[in-house]
Amino acid sequence: MECPHLSSSVCIAPDSAKFPNGSPSSWCCSVCRSNKSPWVCLTCSSVHCGRYVNGHAKKHYEDAQIPLTNHKKSEKQDKAQHTVCMDCSSYSTYCYRCDDFVVNDTKLGLVQKVREHLQNLENSAFTADRHKKRKLLENSSLNSKLLKVNGSTTTICATGLRNLGNTCFMNAILQSLSNIEQFCCYFKELPAVELRNGKTAGRRTYHTRSQGDNNVSLVEEFRKTLCALWQGSQTAFSPESLFYVVWKIMPNFRGYQQQDAHEFMRYLLDHLHLELQGGFNGVSRSAILQENSTLSASNKCCINGASTVVTAIFGGILQNEVNCLICGTESRKFDPFLDLSLDIPSQFRSKRSKNQENGPVCSLRDCLRSFTDLEELDETELYMCHKCKKKQKSTKKFWIQKLPKVLCLHLKRFHWTAYLRNKVDTYVEFPLRGLDMKCYLLEPENSGPENCLYDLAAVVVHHGSGVGSGHYTAYATHEGRWFHFNDSTVTLTDEETVVKAKAYILFYVERQAKAGSDKL
Repeated sequence: MECPHLSSSVCIAPDSAKFPNGSPSSWCCSVCRSNKSPWVCLTCSSVHCGRYVNGHAKKHYEDAQIPLTNHKKSEKQDKAQHTVCMDCSSYSTYCYRCDDFVVNDTKLGLVQKVREHLQNLENSAFTADRHKKRKLLENSSLNSKLLKVNGSTTTICATGLRNLGNTCFMNAILQSLSNIEQFCCYFKELPAVELRNGKTAGRRTYHTRSQGDNNVSLVEEFRKTLCALWQGSQTAFSPESLFYVVWKIMPNFRGYQQQDAHEFMRYLLDHLHLELQGGFNGVSRSAILQENSTLSASNKCCINGASTVVTAIFGGILQNEVNCLICGTESRKFDPFLDLSLDIPSQFRSKRSKNQENGPVCSLRDCLRSFTDLEELDETELYMCHKCKKKQKSTKKFWIQKLPKVLCLHLKRFHWTAYLRNKVDTYVEFPLRGLDMKCYLLEPENSGPENCLYDLAAVVVHHGSGVGSGHYTAYATHEGRWFHFNDSTVTLTDEETVVKAKAYILFYVERQAKAGSDKL
């Protein structure tokens, strides 16, 4: 939006010596010393944390608005200042009086000058840090601290995603999808699309809530984000542009409250699928479909129209069989799916601590069996039998008619009670390799043994007690190594740590024929 308060609020010199030392994205709040979500006041250059950390940046603004007794002139002056601040990570500008992000500038262009100065400070700090790391690598006494792979020394090239305010749900899903090679490569190989033309071509766009949604592309911002990961050029990337596109086209995810990672994943895949079907920002639908031509037609599963890479990779087909218990009439229905939501069987739902050893351990096989077993529908789900011409008791059973290339399994850990949505904290044992899906197929004899085996690619984990709180992280494998993605922090981990995780979403990739044959 166009902010009318910039001229009275932006008072600091662009190269102010009052700025703290070091990288702006790592500056600490002057009150609580937190280095998460630092914001700098464009009136006095003081640094405070964002509203979704401890909210000291907003409190700094509010304190400046307190009337000063017997100083009417000072009161008026203070009310006009300390209203505009800048995010030290994404360099977007926010006005507390307007309660929105700002896109305009002062007549002298001070906001852009401050932004460029912060970017220069960030780049200088990054260069210095990289030079320091190079010196450490040259020190032979520290070489033993580097990762050894097949006898050679290597470094971590993974990139984290900055938390923009309770956006860990989005970061965990993005990191997981970025490690599904065929899916990720498709988007990274798409041609870049300029969202704006003319004077603004090539310039970064700062989206605000007041902008329309006709100039945004989810596919393009998703592509940019995937390209930024695994380049090794930065330790963390800010998915700000993608997040604002999400705000525009997915109203459910506006704001900064915690969201359900599985719900976000479904919305993301659905909107990517729809945008790829219709073309985006000047890229014709025929061009998009031509990109899909490399995907075998036999692997396509159409959902809501033509197939795209989303349905070609994640799409499978379920057969739903319903049998009337009165007359025996059988009804069959085929339903496409992008993921399977599995209940954790009730006998395993008692809350288990990490160190609890007594009692049976729930396995992924138990959850899959519960999903596909014959089930008698209760009184609230009576089946309308066309032969009996009334609602009757019936049984239901699911078969998998077609398996996808990437099998996404969602464990239903959140359940509504009378007033609350509680979490099922049961540990579910899952295999890293050789998940055999053949016994759940409708016609297993028509599938080769290799086509039914899956290896784990990524796991999303929810830490905490409720869907509206807690924290999401992800584990994913890349080039034979497992990584733990915790927002901007990426660390190497091992298989023993991964299998102990209380999985929420599991991504399994179809095994190639040349792989081994160990099974679940």
